[in-house]
Amino acid sequence: MLFDSHAHIDDEKFDIDREEVIQRAIDNGVTGIINVGASMESSARSIALAEKYEGIYAAVGIHPHDAKDALDTDYEQLVRWTALDKVVAIGEIGLDYYYDFSPREVQRSVFIHQLDVARQTNIPFIIHDRDAHGDLLEILKKEAKGLKGVLHCFSGSLEMANEVIKMGLYISIAGPVTFKNAAKLPEIVTKVPLEYLLVETDSPYLTPQPYRGKRNEPAYVKLVAEQVANLRGIEMDVLAKATSENVKELFGIS
Repeated sequence: MLFDSHAHIDDEKFDIDREEVIQRAIDNGVTGIINVGASMESSARSIALAEKYEGIYAAVGIHPHDAKDALDTDYEQLVRWTALDKVVAIGEIGLDYYYDFSPREVQRSVFIHQLDVARQTNIPFIIHDRDAHGDLLEILKKEAKGLKGVLHCFSGSLEMANEVIKMGLYISIAGPVTFKNAAKLPEIVTKVPLEYLLVETDSPYLTPQPYRGKRNEPAYVKLVAEQVANLRGIEMDVLAKATSENVKELFGIS
């Protein structure tokens, strides 16, 4: 029983074998996948996937890379989409100061607008954070009080992890935990309370060892989970059950 809490199997990299990718995930014990939007177009594709496949759920949102293209009408559409049964989150949203594909002030504005959508609709959010820890925390503390959410592919410090957990937010761990240069991530994995921990692939990106350099896919969430279980010194089944229950609790999946 495994739940990939963050994937992008609507991506064109899966156009040639999407059915097989989904079946491989099932064959590897993956019982659920959150397919996460990064633009209005990919959000619509996520919804289509969720409506087609029983174990797939959709998140809808505008990634900071695409913030420069956001329209006021997009927020209205996000609100409408949240009324659909299999739309379980606003995401992925946040800040990316590594690439700066959108101006930072625009990123912040679009991020805040989408947190407001989450508040209006009482739905959790999924955070993208790259090299923007300070501004991200500041916005979350001001704009996300009382909301539920997760920081996906967590890349911050243990101190930051503790800060967001105090806010009731979850931490999601992806393929980099398996890398030799994982740095501080293994320690963070051992210190985050199990009830706040999720696992993910971020497919088709961040492929875990030993497949690093190849396309990632939801079946490989098993490799992430095995590494997390090993670092924590617990059985894989215990880790899989706990993180799956956490996903269901966060996203309201029965």
